Amino acid sequence: MSGLDPISLQVVSGALRAACEEMGAVLVRSSHSANIKERRDCSTALFDARARMIMQAEHIPVHLGAMPAAVSAVAAHEQRPGVPWVLNDPFAGGTHLPDITVVTPAFRDGELLGFAASRAHHADVGGRLPGSMPADSTTLEEEGVVIPPSVLDADLIDALAGRMRQPDERRADLRAQLAANATGVTRLLELSERIGAGALGAATSAVLDYAERRTRACVAALPDGEHRAHDVLEAREGDLELQLLATVRGDELVLDFSGSAPQHPGNLNCPLAVTFSACLFALRVLTDPDIPANAGAARPLTVIAPKGTLLHARAPAAVAAGNVETSSRVADLVLSAFGQALGQGTMNNLTLGDSAFSYYETLGGGQGACADADGPSGVHVAMSNTLNTPVEALELEFPLLVREYALRRGSGGAGLHRGGDGVIRDLEALTAMEYSLITERRRHRPHGAAGGAPGAAGRNLLNGSELPAKISGTLQAGDRLRLETPGGGGFGAVPGPPQDR
Repeated sequence: MSGLDPISLQVVSGALRAACEEMGAVLVRSSHSANIKERRDCSTALFDARARMIMQAEHIPVHLGAMPAAVSAVAAHEQRPGVPWVLNDPFAGGTHLPDITVVTPAFRDGELLGFAASRAHHADVGGRLPGSMPADSTTLEEEGVVIPPSVLDADLIDALAGRMRQPDERRADLRAQLAANATGVTRLLELSERIGAGALGAATSAVLDYAERRTRACVAALPDGEHRAHDVLEAREGDLELQLLATVRGDELVLDFSGSAPQHPGNLNCPLAVTFSACLFALRVLTDPDIPANAGAARPLTVIAPKGTLLHARAPAAVAAGNVETSSRVADLVLSAFGQALGQGTMNNLTLGDSAFSYYETLGGGQGACADADGPSGVHVAMSNTLNTPVEALELEFPLLVREYALRRGSGGAGLHRGGDGVIRDLEALTAMEYSLITERRRHRPHGAAGGAPGAAGRNLLNGSELPAKISGTLQAGDRLRLETPGGGGFGAVPGPPQDR
């Protein structure tokens, strides 16, 4: 353990985790947009001087597993004390354009100790539609402002915000990210001063090694062999096939997505970092979620996704849906390969807006049942870990009325243990506005396991008429947009009545 005794290891691990959670609290409390302050669509983490994630807060899985690519992209440049960086380019460390990452180096006496990083989904980053999540985008530029790794100063904040809707809100949220990072840098410096810079480096390496050992022990407990799974994504023009061969060899897990659909002309494409992030989430589910979430826990995992496919797209592919929906399906594939019932498998992305406001929300649904319990209802599953926008905050800040918000009773799959139920969210527009829906599991239901039934498919409706899974359009004052989210799959067959003999 690099000379670190078990108690000291836990103390250092706890200090790093507490720092990440404090960063998240600063970001949420300092931000202005409902998307961050209410829904908490943001994540924070700390990295060492080699750009290895040493700890993360328990925030958004799709953010955190992909964040090391962003910090690595920044670390490739010369670092100076007090000089933060910003990026969102999916092909240079980002995920999709609304997720803006701010990275701040931490120095002590001229020595680079590490980095503090925050990622937040901004309610708008420019582009063709309010909310920057068009359902029908075909190029990255349609989705908003592309930010390569750049030094973030006051001039750049103003320049970026000036190209986005509601620029004052964008400025405030970027400054909130800077404040969160400043907190992380301060905590790293304090820890370094307490135990020494050399000891801090040895301690963080020990934390990484500890996470690796625990993850390898859990993988080694899985049966050796090959596991296969396949599923589809619901593109506008038809289904896109995804294939997985999962191989367990001792304490190593290889996830091979060869044979999956080629890069898509729409926006369901994933940068490789997003695919890896979904695989890492599934690995944590299959092992032990109490293992420290850091780069060490990822060492037993190998992900194969051929370049030019849906799961390893080339620039300048559109990626708005890849980060939210394709990542969810990748997690589903891995869990399905190991016999798990599936949750709703979608974030049910909804954007609304006009020149005066931009609103983005993801909606919860049913979680899959497991071998010893029913699935929970009305929760965000897999790659999302956000909250809903409270009705009171939504109606206060936006020209919307919530006509119904309820559980979608009976939508969970039947089984020895039932899948969780989805939710109903029925919104009335009080003025004309544009909308965009990026959803999944509208044509195909979430799978059950071990004989359990699938959950109900989701539905999108405008004034009672059914809409497709992915669509953009205009609402007039008085129009009602209703989302009914999918239920989770059931687990285990329900015993039938005894047969006459």
